[in-house]
Amino acid sequence: MMILFGSLFAVGLFFIFADILKLPSLATGKAMLSATKQSREKSKNMDALINGWAVRLAKFLPMDEYKRIRLLNTLSAAGMKETPEEFMANAIVKSGFIVLAVVPALLIFPLIAPVLLFLAVIIYFKEIRKADEKLLAKREKIEVELPRFVATITQELKASRDVLSILENFKKNAGEDFAKELDILTADMRSSSYEAALTRFEARINSSMLSDIVRGLIGVLRGDDGAMYFQMLSHDMKQLELQRLKAQAMKIPSRIRVFSFMMLICFLMTYIVIIVYEIIRSLGGML
Repeated sequence: MMILFGSLFAVGLFFIFADILKLPSLATGKAMLSATKQSREKSKNMDALINGWAVRLAKFLPMDEYKRIRLLNTLSAAGMKETPEEFMANAIVKSGFIVLAVVPALLIFPLIAPVLLFLAVIIYFKEIRKADEKLLAKREKIEVELPRFVATITQELKASRDVLSILENFKKNAGEDFAKELDILTADMRSSSYEAALTRFEARINSSMLSDIVRGLIGVLRGDDGAMYFQMLSHDMKQLELQRLKAQAMKIPSRIRVFSFMMLICFLMTYIVIIVYEIIRSLGGML
């Protein structure tokens, strides 16, 4: 009865607050969430519900201007459409739902209440790091392609010094994430200064490897030869690529070791079963 009463009371409070705050319906929330997503994944009911509350809470969420601009740049680079206030409100709402579960937990099973509070804190910090994690994953995918990008620039500079044309040609064979960034860059270069567009491109990705490339391209735009610079940079990029591949190769033995240990256990179990079976059969013949 207490569980039923708590569930009905929570549902009633939700509908009352939804009406007071003028929250959109679940179908409307899902449509809005699907429109802001870049992928074709269907929006879940829970995501639409959380997003509706987050949009309302974002209006009352204060944020320092410097922190807001920094978070806005991170969200934009990570491909997330939320405003900084909505992003923070989303993390607060998700952890808040866990905190609300503490109330019925205190009535039914009080020992689980501290666990729920700890879980709410973990979810909050996990959500506010989501943009940085997405940006880091995107940056790693782009940095994998940079050695090939530098090698292409080195070869293209022997025949042409048209930076925009070089970027356009490489974009056709680039990966999905890098191609999108190059598409933004080339569109920005057509509508504004080449140097300013390259500087904004560098700031979006925030990669030290990409900064070296942008510095060289700006030098080419200013009239520098650039051929020797990109040849040296290509050599350094190849060394970094070898180090990255060696680091990946070092991770493989640990994975193989786990499966080798499992195979060893299987072999031992096979012999043990056979030995035990023969011992039991011998004892049965003696009796």
